[in-house]
Amino acid sequence: MVAMSFSSVSLRPSELPATASNRRRSAAYLTRTRPISISFAAVSPETSTAPPAKPEIELEFLGPKPGDAVDRTTAISGDKLLRTIMSDNKLELYAAYGKLMNCGGGGSCGTCIVEIVDGQDLLNERTNTELRYLKKKPESWRLACQTIVGNKDNSGKVVVQRLPQWKK
Repeated sequence: MVAMSFSSVSLRPSELPATASNRRRSAAYLTRTRPISISFAAVSPETSTAPPAKPEIELEFLGPKPGDAVDRTTAISGDKLLRTIMSDNKLELYAAYGKLMNCGGGGSCGTCIVEIVDGQDLLNERTNTELRYLKKKPESWRLACQTIVGNKDNSGKVVVQRLPQWKK
């Protein structure tokens, strides 16, 4: 339970004595100033509760060739597409022809292929677009532009192989 207390303070200009010389000054003074009212609210830290943390997915990106550097990042579960996460972190997603000929994430070219090495259960199911472009590819291959990382409730680790067609 959250404990809150409210208090209000009203500030008014001080009154001047009612002498003839002060009447003009006080009238001008009072017309130029207005009472100020300030309200305060305080929350007791002992009883306040922080909003629950959103589940996160850890992502590990393997390079296309053995010995390449491994890149790591995290994402809020169910919040972004794999393609967006990769481009936000400036990770290579496309092969040479894909850099020039990609559809920009519309799911109409099939050039953003990745392989999910581990954590397939933390991703959405294959979409109809993926089924069309990847029908002769292994089940672990996905289109990054169609893959949602997490489902807002789960957390864990996903290992992604970039450019699996280059893997030898």
